[in-house]
Amino acid sequence: MRGLWPLVRGLRLPGTRVRRDPRAGLCTATEERQPTFGLLFDIDGVLVRGKTPIPSAKKAFQKLVNNHGQFLVPVVFVTNAGNCLRQTKADQLSNILGVPISQDQVMMSHSPLRIFRQYHNKCVLVSGQGPVLDIAKYLGFSNPITVDSVCESYPFLDMVDHRRRPTILPSTAVNLPKIDAVILFGEPIRWETNLQIIIDVLLTGGYPANPHQLTTYPHIPLLACNMDLMWMAEARSPRFGHGIFMVCLESIYKKITGKELKYEVLMGKPSEVTYHYAEYLIRSKAAEMRWNKPVQTLYAVGDNLMTDIYGANLYNRYLHERTDRKGSKTFVQTGSGAQVTTVSQEVEAAWENELSCPSATNCKSVLVCTGIYNPHAEVPADPTQSVTETVFHGHRDFRIDPALVEPDHIVSDVDAAIDLIFQLEEFLPSDDNRTH
Repeated sequence: MRGLWPLVRGLRLPGTRVRRDPRAGLCTATEERQPTFGLLFDIDGVLVRGKTPIPSAKKAFQKLVNNHGQFLVPVVFVTNAGNCLRQTKADQLSNILGVPISQDQVMMSHSPLRIFRQYHNKCVLVSGQGPVLDIAKYLGFSNPITVDSVCESYPFLDMVDHRRRPTILPSTAVNLPKIDAVILFGEPIRWETNLQIIIDVLLTGGYPANPHQLTTYPHIPLLACNMDLMWMAEARSPRFGHGIFMVCLESIYKKITGKELKYEVLMGKPSEVTYHYAEYLIRSKAAEMRWNKPVQTLYAVGDNLMTDIYGANLYNRYLHERTDRKGSKTFVQTGSGAQVTTVSQEVEAAWENELSCPSATNCKSVLVCTGIYNPHAEVPADPTQSVTETVFHGHRDFRIDPALVEPDHIVSDVDAAIDLIFQLEEFLPSDDNRTH
């Protein structure tokens, strides 16, 4: 995080608030005024480090449920992970936190793909790890194929690993259906194989066994679900994320063709589409809880300035400017006025139809110090370094903007985050709702 110091040098120590002072007075959950806020939690670096729970996580979530294990406010988990189904992640969280979590409270990086129905009946190549075919079919794709299946059909394509090269080339050609789109779920196993096959598909218009055609541009649609450059596991330093794989793919494509790799859509934090979908899930949970007042404020708790904080602040900007942006594209990012990606009117209409307009008017960012963010990072020798010279860990198609990486609040851990949010919202569960 050293290169990011010019962006965060104004941040205060954990436990302090940056932009907003807490209001006086607390009310109980049983009083007439219902709470009008919802909570969005990142997972890695906030609740767990790899497979190891962060000590404060279980204590924090005991404050969010009543004696029956029911949540007192709408809670949704927003992760950039994409290597499992929602139910699997919900079961993991239930075990870690000691409270019942349903799959409806879990948003994987690939969850918004449910809306992209124009691809559901097409042949799509999926890259990632875990049960990628099951994930694709769960999301609505009827004809997904994997990188491994392409390699099995055309074994002469994967030639980097000498031990895996075929000794005898197939005598007859295998005809796979034309691949109409590529979906990147997350970092795969055997990067060189995935990079080779994806490049083959992009440069042949969906026929990977054919000769490359460098003049075919733009290439077939490419949809990416996770842009994390790095993430925090048990190691003391961050680990490579899917964003690193994407950097490799983008570099290879440009080196070969001289052109920029294009994305049909970028999903996962910090994309607006992810927070729009998460807000929809919050509204759904509030309706399930039979709240008669809309959720007006979202609190997004995360550990990564470039995903959790950038994304929450970007969505907050979208909410504030929504009235003035009725004619704009939902997926246009506003980091420095540059468009990241736009979608067709068909897709935009689908989002408006399925998700409707958000009820929230604010999205507040809360940064914890148990993951990627290190409040004790070394200060660079030249503190006057220009922001434009700062190392930017966000995706290529997002632009640096100091305001988007400034959290509303910084706290030590998720337990302190819950305490702060309750204080800001004047919310205190009644004795009848306490679990301890």
